[in-house]
Amino acid sequence: MPPQAKRSTCHHGGWKVEPKGSILLVYFVADESGSMGNNIGELNEGLVTLQDALQRQPFAAARVRFSVIGFSDTAFTHLEAADLRETTWLPSLGANGLTSYAAAFQELEYRISVDIPHLKASGYTVHRPAVFFLTDGQPNSRDNWRAARERLLAQPAAPNILAFGIGDADADTVAQLATKQHYAFKSARGVDTGAALSEFLTSLTQSVISSGQAFAAGNAELQFDRPEGFTLAVDVV
Repeated sequence: MPPQAKRSTCHHGGWKVEPKGSILLVYFVADESGSMGNNIGELNEGLVTLQDALQRQPFAAARVRFSVIGFSDTAFTHLEAADLRETTWLPSLGANGLTSYAAAFQELEYRISVDIPHLKASGYTVHRPAVFFLTDGQPNSRDNWRAARERLLAQPAAPNILAFGIGDADADTVAQLATKQHYAFKSARGVDTGAALSEFLTSLTQSVISSGQAFAAGNAELQFDRPEGFTLAVDVV
């Protein structure tokens, strides 16, 4: 009988951990300010649909850890990085208060600093996180969000930020949120906010599935679809 093949191991804190493959961390950062009140129900329904879709795509879902952060005056992690194949519940988002992008970026910075070491300690290879940032308005006038964003992007595991503006969101601001011009999108003028939100959620779901499939196939690159009815924010005049 041939000798058993040796498995390679990675070391962490003196323990040997079996490598488990590549993982993409996806953070959905959702505006929960008061102006989202009429559409928050649809947002919650969209998250359930996303979970259902991922559970029907187990090979893709295995390569994704999904987290939900909501922000208004403050920011809160509603769902820590989770394997949606095993998640039995999703948070219910609310709508209240003003809009602090700074709080969102601060919470993101903290979560990334915790989530990546945890996944690495479990044996995963972790790639640069992807952030899907959704907003329907302008940040607070005294919100120093640019400084918070710079601190987030200064860390070694700085994420790719895709920004999506619906409703009264300003295209120039949305473009400044994203890390690349082609990562910033604004719903077209005259499009109902609810309809735009629906298209965004469809795009988010497909982007997560496509990215998971790419990682499972050994192509560790972020995949994303532009939502129907959205244009590049940089092209809005």
